[in-house]
Amino acid sequence: MTDESRGIGGTVGPPWSVDVLADLHAGVLDDAQAAELWPLVDADPEARAILDALDATQSDLASLADAPAPPMPAEFAARLDAALAAEAAAKFPAPRTAPEQAGSGDAQVVDLAAARQRRNKRLGWAAGILTAAAAAVVAVTIAIPGTSQQAGTPNVAAPPPSGPSVGNDGSGAQALIGKAVGVRDFGPLQTEDKLDACIAAAGLDPKVRPEGIRPVNVGGKAGVMIILTTGKLAQFRLVAFGADCGPGNPAVLFDKVVGEK
Repeated sequence: MTDESRGIGGTVGPPWSVDVLADLHAGVLDDAQAAELWPLVDADPEARAILDALDATQSDLASLADAPAPPMPAEFAARLDAALAAEAAAKFPAPRTAPEQAGSGDAQVVDLAAARQRRNKRLGWAAGILTAAAAAVVAVTIAIPGTSQQAGTPNVAAPPPSGPSVGNDGSGAQALIGKAVGVRDFGPLQTEDKLDACIAAAGLDPKVRPEGIRPVNVGGKAGVMIILTTGKLAQFRLVAFGADCGPGNPAVLFDKVVGEK
């Protein structure tokens, strides 16, 4: 063996260092060194085993290029979706819409001043008559016995349903998790205090902060859905409260656990 090859291997024969075998296997040695070392290494069972292991590792790494990527765990996918949604909302805030279009997912921006001008041109003097007639209807409704609100009951109409629609049993709610994690939209309940009262009325702990809060339309009823963790990976508890919930009235629209069992 030449002095140069001895410097690479550190010895004139086995046992060969792993570095020398790796360089030989990778083809980084010059032709003279490789031609001198290959017959010696091939005759050494221990060196041959190391080279076979390097061959297997190289084959495994090459197969990874064609292997499908494993799916991202649902928990991390949900957090990623929530982060992207929050960033998009911060960069591109939703445009203001006309009151009659609020809550519609595909509402268009309306120029209220232009709309009023067009309405006045169409209606003219008839607008005054319609306004007076509407006022008369309200007065008659109040005067008829039995139509007035009971004492202590606010004269407020039930809010129209907003948010995505789900079934009465919560079917379809699981698909909303990715866009609801990290969101705190109290919808018809308006405030966190009102939501906490509903949570307490349902026997849950208001101190446990939901992972997400968003309005939903449950079978035509306005509601607010909260997302709670269960302590298991990719598993969540979804609870929806009706808009009329409060102390002593949980008004739970659905309560279900989704994700891996």
